[in-house]
Amino acid sequence: MTTAQAPASIYDLSATSINGTPVSLSDYKDKVLLIVNTASQCGFTPQYKGLQALYDQYASQGLVVLGFPCNQFGQQEPGTADQIQSFCEVNFGVSFPLFQKIDVNGSNAHPLYQYLTKAVPGILGIEAIKWNFTKFLVDRSGKVVKRYPPTTKPEDIAKDIQALL
Repeated sequence: MTTAQAPASIYDLSATSINGTPVSLSDYKDKVLLIVNTASQCGFTPQYKGLQALYDQYASQGLVVLGFPCNQFGQQEPGTADQIQSFCEVNFGVSFPLFQKIDVNGSNAHPLYQYLTKAVPGILGIEAIKWNFTKFLVDRSGKVVKRYPPTTKPEDIAKDIQALL
């Protein structure tokens, strides 16, 4: 059995948008990225509002928030792509890019999350994502610079984002 070679850069990866369109992460070169695994029925779901506020405030300076719905934690994202997109727009005014539902842990983890968790492991070097709304900050050159636990509110990341913009 051969193992796939790890991508050299985050820009070598791609994902599928919530509406089914393939998206190369190279489309986000020279942008600051905040990548988040999300869920619609989680205690942290109100963070969508804060994520949208960051996007509104800093998009013109180069920030892009990327939301990746995930149903691996307490089955808190059971909806279809259409249901997820509608929920995010109606309840939180989400206009930042959302992607198809993915796994972030385990053998079926999306390659992006395999890359992120290896680049910046969590506490005690544990790579696995602990829960919904774990956040990764990526600088303009594609380097994963910081990982934030679900309890970190989006507004508490603003200073780190400003420093990279």
